[in-house]
Amino acid sequence: MINNLVLRRLRYALNLRESNMVEMYKLVDVTIKSTTISSLLLREDHEGFLECTDVVLAQFLDGMIIKHRGLPADGKAPAPVAEDIRLSNNIILKKIRVALELREEHLLEIMQKADFEFSKSEMSAFFRKVGSRQYKPCGDQMMRNFLMGMCEKYRPSADKAES
Repeated sequence: MINNLVLRRLRYALNLRESNMVEMYKLVDVTIKSTTISSLLLREDHEGFLECTDVVLAQFLDGMIIKHRGLPADGKAPAPVAEDIRLSNNIILKKIRVALELREEHLLEIMQKADFEFSKSEMSAFFRKVGSRQYKPCGDQMMRNFLMGMCEKYRPSADKAES
């Protein structure tokens, strides 16, 4: 999945301003300028586009977890994101789930909003440990549908809101 797309969709779905995003990065001790965030949010074919690395996205997701859930019980900030981190769609999905405190029924509702039918067992397979017999990698299509469903849940389009 393209990290810039994940960042754009989360920003839209959660109605975040660039200043909100800067604050989330500060929660994980990362300093980032709003102009950098603007460049990360641009589409690939626009001038000034900046590719969002796995590290940058992981930092944002960790900041989002702290903003929505607070610091862990021990009060310590999480360890800095490793420079060699490799984000999979499963990890991205898990971090979003933790940040927004989504339960299985919420995840299934989001998928239904994107007109993508899924069972609880299929959904829980994405959150299994890698190597587990029931583990299933989360594909790009599933991730795109999840992000579209989030947009519909948190910011419904005008034609659906009226009906």
